[in-house]
Amino acid sequence: MSDDPRRSIPRTDALLADARFASAVRRLGVDVVKATVVEAQRRARSGELAPDAVATVALEALPGSATTLRRVINATGVVVHTNIGRAPLGDAAREALLAAAGHVDVEFDPATARRAPRGRGALEALRERVPAAGGALVVNNGAAALLLACLTLAEGREVIVSRGELVEIGDGFRLPDLLQSAGIRLREVGTTNRTHLRDYEAASGDAGVILKVHTSNYRVEGFAGVPRVAELATLGLPVVADVGSGLLAPERVLPDEPDAATWLDEGATVVTASGDKLLGGPQAGLVLGDADALERIRRHPLARAVRTDKLTLAALEATLRGPVPPVLTALRETPETLRERTERLARRVGGDVVEVDARVGGGGAPGVPLPSLAVALPDSFAEPLRLGEPCVVARTNGGRTLVDLRCVPSESDDEVGEAILAVAAAVGH
Repeated sequence: MSDDPRRSIPRTDALLADARFASAVRRLGVDVVKATVVEAQRRARSGELAPDAVATVALEALPGSATTLRRVINATGVVVHTNIGRAPLGDAAREALLAAAGHVDVEFDPATARRAPRGRGALEALRERVPAAGGALVVNNGAAALLLACLTLAEGREVIVSRGELVEIGDGFRLPDLLQSAGIRLREVGTTNRTHLRDYEAASGDAGVILKVHTSNYRVEGFAGVPRVAELATLGLPVVADVGSGLLAPERVLPDEPDAATWLDEGATVVTASGDKLLGGPQAGLVLGDADALERIRRHPLARAVRTDKLTLAALEATLRGPVPPVLTALRETPETLRERTERLARRVGGDVVEVDARVGGGGAPGVPLPSLAVALPDSFAEPLRLGEPCVVARTNGGRTLVDLRCVPSESDDEVGEAILAVAAAVGH
């Protein structure tokens, strides 16, 4: 009889019956666990592993969760970083997500056992935060909110927009392409740098809506200007105003950034915004404004195609009614509030404390610096920090890796320090 050691490789069914793998199956699913076991067995058959090491190696190779998304620590100083998920949710919103993961009364009234308005808690919370809004609607993202509002209120007529506000958003998507793809006819007025009220007035004959877009990811300076919402509202057409960075009310750190409440007070019929930018909530498109206009928008057939889910509604309501979300905490940090944490980290890892400018990001407050502090490390640290566990994303500038704690929860400071020390040990620094 052959004494081939491969005969002692544990069978797949035996391993899956092991309590350690059974627990992993409940957490990750049988397909993921089985694939990991089979790969370890393959390595044993090829002679890479000893047969008695298969179970240990397979267990170590199991992923930490059933998703391939990795947790990231944002040490860039960019408050709303689109590439890593924009706004991180606060504890209240995370708890709400878990509560909403099962069956909930998202559009059900337990008292009458009948259908109820969908997401009524989130809608009430929005109206509480923006009293000037007679109605509110939540859809799946900001672009959908703007598209739905224009499509409904224009009623097949032209939408007037300044040439200086025909913006391109992330990944090459352009506002005019978005609107025209749904059959909306745009009437461009003015020039790139200047548009006057008379330009809108001259184009109003066959128009159904005036569109005002906050150019939230760039600024036009010098000989430039566009009418304010209050001026546009005098022309007698509905004004749809996209607020860009998602502020619902004025923010002291960004006094020049427009907000939904102010634009509604100035006469906008409808204001649209994103939920996952400076509001600090989940990805969502917010539509706020005149009650009759909102009801028309809610009843438009497209509204069903872009409606949001129960998880978003739960997280949004918790963000609106709960404690200050992490995005606003990060936005309001100053060099003074960050100094102690930054100096402690620098002492631990042997870096230098330097003054830097953080940014709002996410298409908000373009060109507005947020004075901050960072720990300066060698440029070679950036990549291994990103590839480590946890993934720490820092900024690189001037041949240095800059670790800014502005967007890092204070309870994660030790993790950041350990990650830096691990990189230093690996590169022999």
